Amino acid sequence: MLTHIVLFKLSDRSNVQKAKETLLSMNGKIPQLRHLEVGVDILQSERSYDLALITKFDSMDDMKAYQVHPVHKAVSDYMTSIREYAITVDFES
Repeated sequence: MLTHIVLFKLSDRSNVQKAKETLLSMNGKIPQLRHLEVGVDILQSERSYDLALITKFDSMDDMKAYQVHPVHKAVSDYMTSIREYAITVDFES
């Protein structure tokens, strides 16, 4: 199982709810996506990011297919337009 985590720092935090809904809109639309979870930061500390996206895939090939899927591409384009920063970590379990 491959886990892909992305943390987003938004340019304007007022977009956080729409961003969460946009990320969740991928659920059930990309066959390779085995798990999708989105969390909004509750502490809002100086070092906090605003959103966490947690996705899981059966393999690296499945994650690569997800990354080029049209649904993911549209969501990624939107997130790029509203984010200030994004960081990722990928690991196998």
